[in-house]
Amino acid sequence: MDGVTHGNHDVESILSYPEAFKAYNARWSGSTSNLYYSFDVVGTHIFLLGSCTDFNPESDQYEWLFADLAKVDRTVTTWLIALLHTPWYNTNKSHEGSSDSMRKVKEEMLYKARVDVVYASHVHAYERFTRVYDKKEDPCGPVYVTIGDGGNREGLAMSYVRTCKLICSLVVNYSSKYEKPSPSISLYREPSFGHGRLRIVNNTHAYRSWHRNNEPDSNVGDEVWLESLSSSSACMQVLNGQESPSKFVTDEL
Repeated sequence: MDGVTHGNHDVESILSYPEAFKAYNARWSGSTSNLYYSFDVVGTHIFLLGSCTDFNPESDQYEWLFADLAKVDRTVTTWLIALLHTPWYNTNKSHEGSSDSMRKVKEEMLYKARVDVVYASHVHAYERFTRVYDKKEDPCGPVYVTIGDGGNREGLAMSYVRTCKLICSLVVNYSSKYEKPSPSISLYREPSFGHGRLRIVNNTHAYRSWHRNNEPDSNVGDEVWLESLSSSSACMQVLNGQESPSKFVTDEL
């Protein structure tokens, strides 16, 4: 089964056609909602979230996600992967902070479920973060990857932000709300068109690679070995309220 999640270009709600997602819903089907749904593939639970539909705690999407994650048995389904359109973490100047509201509503739910990887697009560039929760490196958080680099008529998003440190501290009336995420959580970023591959090797390990489209050979531009959080005794013990993690999981970042 192929997973497709909608984006801002799929809303298509205009004066003469006020019903949003009409064309998108005509093209994709197979679940109770085309805007958010899930499926299982070879020991992996994949769920797709709707960035452009209601996601607040009172919404159907929120209730659906809560129930969906509660049904996942990590002893059987060892990998948990999320897909959404607008990235929650992004150090590119394009669409910077545009999904903060959704992140604040749902990030804790994904963190407590021990989601392994979160894929997003929208930003026309590639970026990979370390395991993150609440804008800080966290051994039990998901790896966030922006994959909006497949190609488009708008071109690439070329500019990235820099962390605000000493200079900001000298600015009069400086507010912490203008701080950018620490660059240490962003491990690799590049404004190039490309494509990625995720190979689930077994219950505990997966291999993620990224390749530039404009190279004649299949060279690897970025790669990482991932360890599923379900195999991390420290993270699963925290999940069960037993103890705090003493060290980071052994992702080869």
